[in-house]
Amino acid sequence: MKNRILTIIIACVATVVVLAENYPYRSDLLWVTEPDHSDWIYKTGENAQINVSLFKYGIPQDGITVNYETGSELMPADKKGSIILKNGKAEINIGTMKEPGFRDCIFSVDINGRTYSHHVKVGFSPEKIKPYTKMPDDFIDFWSKNINEASKYPLKYTKKKAEEYCTDKIDCYLIKVQLNSRGQDVYGYLFYPKNVQPRSCPVVLSPPGAGIKTIKDPLRHKYYAEEGCIRLEFEIHGLNPTMNAEQFNEISNAFNGKENGYLMNGLDNRENYYMKRVYLACIRCIDLLTSLPEWDGKNVIVQGGSQGGALAMVAAGLDKRVTACVVNHPALSDMAGYKAGRAGGYPHFFRTKGMDSKDKLETMAYYDVVNFARLIKADTFMTWGFNDNTCPPTTSYAVFNTLECTKEALITPINEHWTSEETERGHLDWIKKHLK
Repeated sequence: MKNRILTIIIACVATVVVLAENYPYRSDLLWVTEPDHSDWIYKTGENAQINVSLFKYGIPQDGITVNYETGSELMPADKKGSIILKNGKAEINIGTMKEPGFRDCIFSVDINGRTYSHHVKVGFSPEKIKPYTKMPDDFIDFWSKNINEASKYPLKYTKKKAEEYCTDKIDCYLIKVQLNSRGQDVYGYLFYPKNVQPRSCPVVLSPPGAGIKTIKDPLRHKYYAEEGCIRLEFEIHGLNPTMNAEQFNEISNAFNGKENGYLMNGLDNRENYYMKRVYLACIRCIDLLTSLPEWDGKNVIVQGGSQGGALAMVAAGLDKRVTACVVNHPALSDMAGYKAGRAGGYPHFFRTKGMDSKDKLETMAYYDVVNFARLIKADTFMTWGFNDNTCPPTTSYAVFNTLECTKEALITPINEHWTSEETERGHLDWIKKHLK
């Protein structure tokens, strides 16, 4: 089994990356952090040292006190201290771990009455991280039954040309896909290469990140269609993306609060959970894409990040038509990991009181990405960063280590919850190399 991990080693001399993350836009202050293992990875039992440098206006800050705290990722700190910068530099011992996982070092300084903070995580034998979440005995039966039931409703959709997103190289259409007889729909933008021919194009399904929001800048990934793919980018709430931002904000504020957010809606019962129709919507969208006369009849790719990465993996696990899966930092992964005393996946249910009830934990298992990862046969590419607190690296490793398909990973340690334009452009390059 092909299992190649491409590791990006980020050093303080990597100017482009430093500008992207360690040096906030138009900030006078620059943090540079450098673990004593260049790949930011240690074996369990090894001790990790972090070299910290602080500059203001490019000048090393001498004699400044740095306060720091360290602990397991997203867990309470188990060590606190302070150290004084000498010639702008200091070394912090952030300890070790007996079990595979990540430790976080959060540090801060007070300068002229303002606090500046930063953090850095390092991994300990992360290739050995295993998910806490177990697959229910009837997991496959549950989803097979629901897919079969949903498939009884005929494929129906409307298609209207979106002239504002058409160019001299691509055409775009606003799609409304009917999911069931209850009047539930999803919308999306469907992009084609200009003058597309029958049976000529791979199809790419791109689910959205978390939130109730419009499809942001539909043209940002126009290069998929420009280079020969049909791509559907869709939303999951049945909201027309042509609504303005104010309308979306009103809906989001009304229905997506901490206590009643859609990711918590119906979590007490696997049949009533909000995300059931979302997962099934991914399958229905693949039905649409594979019904297009321009589909090449072979290649079905799913691609997304965060919640979109989770939904891409769900689709790849449930639908054997999927031939390639490309994701970054998937959400909804090993969500119950907190029960093992370590970081769990977004949306971090356990931060809300009462969310670790027996019923909710049982439902989570039917919707957790690690259980869909166990079913994926398609070639899969994943990328994630270590400094991500939204979709922590512990959970990305839990997913990647579970995959039994042909897989590759691009690990970018310095990244928080973001990917660069270069990395995202690389997704299409990887897809093109894996076409059937």
